[in-house]
Amino acid sequence: MTNPPRIAILGAGIFVRTQYIPRLAEISDLIVVKAIWSRTEESARGAVEIAHKIFPEVEGKWGETGLDEIIQDDSIVAVAVVLAGQTQVEMSLKLLKAGKHVLQEKPAAASITEAEAALSSYNSTFGTLSGKPIWAVAENYRFEPALVESKKLVAEIGEMMSIQLIVEGSMNSSNPYFSSSWRRDFTGGFILDMGVHFIAGLRMIVGCEIQSVSAFTSHVDLTLPPPDNISSVFQLENGCSGVFVMVVSSKSPKACGTLQIERGNKEGKHGYSVSLYASDGQSKCFFFPFSGVTEELKAFISDVSQANLKKGSGYEAEPRCSFVEGARDVAVLEAMLESGKRHGALVQVTKF
Repeated sequence: MTNPPRIAILGAGIFVRTQYIPRLAEISDLIVVKAIWSRTEESARGAVEIAHKIFPEVEGKWGETGLDEIIQDDSIVAVAVVLAGQTQVEMSLKLLKAGKHVLQEKPAAASITEAEAALSSYNSTFGTLSGKPIWAVAENYRFEPALVESKKLVAEIGEMMSIQLIVEGSMNSSNPYFSSSWRRDFTGGFILDMGVHFIAGLRMIVGCEIQSVSAFTSHVDLTLPPPDNISSVFQLENGCSGVFVMVVSSKSPKACGTLQIERGNKEGKHGYSVSLYASDGQSKCFFFPFSGVTEELKAFISDVSQANLKKGSGYEAEPRCSFVEGARDVAVLEAMLESGKRHGALVQVTKF
């Protein structure tokens, strides 16, 4: 038996307090949270107070001094970066160059330009070096059991003819992320921040890259940053076409198609109902409670543990967590947003 890896969390906001700490608590036998960092002492201490019940040795760190202490602490082998989207890439690269494994929250980058520069910096620093630090992007939709199972069920439908992804979000004043300042200053706003989840799920289920898009965008709810609506047609590399519609604020979230996936509640548990209507008239229905965050964290922890055991030699990290996968999600949304600015002009999706 090896000792569980010790990690730090950068960020002490809503998602850390409501998701990271509870989900890490579920797998506390696999991990030790040693530090939680924030820009301010108050925020760091607040998150530590929540985490201390499960991870008694956790310490609060704040400011430049606290960040330096985490970087210089050799017992901390990995760091979860859960910060504003505009600062995550710069912070991730700083930690990677210090030898830490990094799990960075989505979106992978604020733009394709930033993603390309980040990958170039990472590759120029580590190249083909064996045992280089892992750079993972936390995209829990690639780990949701409902979507993983849906990828398998697609094969039962037959030849792919058409895809429809309709997303109706509920981003209003009752949502804890509604007042998030960094999302409001983010190019693409909630469309990009929320949309990468659905693009990640779409790309995984169809098993093919999106080649080109044509989109229209609009700004309807003036309490939200523009745009807050997007309607796009897209074409996959296999020639199949589809429709992606996203409304940031609506009363009935859903995603549907021949293979229908609906978010909902069953027996007090939030999750996905998956319905398959096969070509032979048969139907299947399943319900999967949400567990993507837990599964992605377990995958990252497993990668870190394997990397520590195989220091100096090569190892294959979980591909669903790769920075490149996250960048591909951003590329699709950025192409759609660009097409929307150009009133539906066809835009090629940047390849990674």
